[in-house]
Amino acid sequence: MELEPLYKVKVKCHYCETEYDTSRVRPSLKRPYRTDSDFCAYYKQENPDFYVVRICPECGFASTENATEHLNDIQRKAFKEQIGNRWEKRDYSGARTLQQAMDSYKLGLLCAQVIQEKDRVVAGLLHHIAWLYRYMEDHDQENRFLEFSLEAYVKVFEREGTGGNEAKLLYLLGELNRRIGRFHEAVKWFGRVIHDKRITDAAMIRASREQWALLREQMISSKMELPAEMIDTDKEAAKRSPIG
Repeated sequence: MELEPLYKVKVKCHYCETEYDTSRVRPSLKRPYRTDSDFCAYYKQENPDFYVVRICPECGFASTENATEHLNDIQRKAFKEQIGNRWEKRDYSGARTLQQAMDSYKLGLLCAQVIQEKDRVVAGLLHHIAWLYRYMEDHDQENRFLEFSLEAYVKVFEREGTGGNEAKLLYLLGELNRRIGRFHEAVKWFGRVIHDKRITDAAMIRASREQWALLREQMISSKMELPAEMIDTDKEAAKRSPIG
């Protein structure tokens, strides 16, 4: 007998403290058959990303596992006035369609913005919404939300820095710039991962080198002038080459 892909867990609402059910995908089924260069994953069965946002059926407060757990009085007041007072009870505890996943993320984003959630959480929600539009093949909206998520990730970098350990964040800043056509900005971010000696994340260094090469091809085919940093790196690589 085949195992059901979803199982339910109980969570407590951060706003009204109601206990409610929310679904998750079984860990054994969380293996994507392909993943895009900005970490958007594709699954044969249920997509775990559809269930990241948990929604309280009583008050409508939507959050993720990484969200703020204890709301202060200002956050509570803002949520009640802008969302809670207008909420009509509905249940998101079962299987979600792509559209229901989109609705849950947009409610999660609205809640996060209203309570002024951490930049990382907001950036992640925006990025996931872009992925959902990618699944829908709505490229205009996908690019729109990639831009929004890029702006949020930049805030994360500016406020938190990296300390040499946030290679994935730097890589994402490069890749999202590349995807929306800001090629010169992308070069700068990929360059940080490639050249910063404090960064030791081999997977992100390799990925940054691969996207740097792809970016170079895109710029040449678009007849764009290569930035000085890219030309200098090409020269260094040529010096190290046994052929050169």
